[in-house]
Amino acid sequence: MAKVVDISRIQDIPPGTMKGLKVEGKELLVANYQGTFYAIGKKCTHMGGDLSKGRFEGKVVTCPRHGAQFDVTNGNVIKGPAKKAATVYEVKVEGESIKVSL
Repeated sequence: MAKVVDISRIQDIPPGTMKGLKVEGKELLVANYQGTFYAIGKKCTHMGGDLSKGRFEGKVVTCPRHGAQFDVTNGNVIKGPAKKAATVYEVKVEGESIKVSL
């Protein structure tokens, strides 16, 4: 069974922004797309670039190293060179808290 962990407060990640977090040994990228929170793996699946240092436009995050793009809502690759989707984590909002299932 997945462990649910409190990772942030909603006001810390306003709409249109993202934040990199390390939670219980896992590196996550938490993004707020149109008021809904999503969490994917923070490292690019191409060569491990830090997605939290990339560009976030719409629902797409672009890796700063080689330009791979991922859809934060489902982890899918939008544009290579990455071929493997990012890991997706289930997110819940309870009151002011953002929680993720690990």
